Parts: sequence; structure tokens; C-alpha cells
Amino acid sequence: MVTLVGTEPRLLDLLDSLIKLEHDAIAAYEEAVTRLDDATLKTALRGFQRDHERHVTELNALTRDLGGTPPGGGDFKEVLTTGKVKLADMFGDKAILQAMKTNEDDTNTAYERAVNHAEATPTARTCFQGALGDERRHREWLEDTVARL
Repeated sequence: MVTLVGTEPRLLDLLDSLIKLEHDAIAAYEEAVTRLDDATLKTALRGFQRDHERHVTELNALTRDLGGTPPGGGDFKEVLTTGKVKLADMFGDKAILQAMKTNEDDTNTAYERAVNHAEATPTARTCFQGALGDERRHREWLEDTVARL
């Protein structure tokens, strides 16, 4: 799935989109954890899910600081992010991780764009850079693990 998150002209709109994307990612991780057979893989994905939950907390705070109201959840894309995981379940743990990697591709792209957003404040840019570091680590782990399975 190709994301447009990060192309919003206004910072508050970008934050709204990132929060929704993060909620979608959290839902996808929840779906993956319930479907994986390998306990070690589940543990790793739970850690990534906690990173996404922390991102929501940080993005919510930024939104409030800028006078906005954070969204309370994801959007229609959650059906796509969780649906890929549900379909992959038919093919086992490796396929589930491959589906999660495609979801992480979107979060990586979104934060790569966000870091360079024209309206990003220094605080927002620092938040985006931290999240991008997490997202890169998630994707790298998924790529390496899929290659080993």
C-alpha cells in the first residue's frame, strides 16, 4: 500500500494523519501477535507495538500543544493493514511478517516526509526523527527475520 501521509501542507493535518497511521499500525501489530505461532516473534512484535503506542502519545501531545484535537483512532486504512495480516495467516509466520513489513514501509515513508515538512517545529522534527529511527529498526528487523525464516 502506498501512503500519502507526509504530503499534507499543514502541520496539524500531518499530525492528524500520522496519529491515524499509528493507530492503524497498532491494530495490525495486535492482529499479527494473535496470529503468530512463534513466541519469540510475538515478543518482538509486542515491543514494536509499544513503540507505536508511544508515538501516538507523543503525537497527541504535539497536536494539543499546537491547539489541535488528536483523533481517537485510525481510519479506513486499518482494514487494509489488518486485512493483509489476516490473509497472510493462511501461509504462516513468515507471510505474516512479510505483511507487517509492507505496513512498516508506509510508516517509514510517512516519517521520512514528516522530518522534512515545511511547517515542522524543532520539537515536531525531533519527535519525527525519533519515530523514524524506530520505524527503520522495525523494518530492518522484519527484513532480517523474514530472510532467516
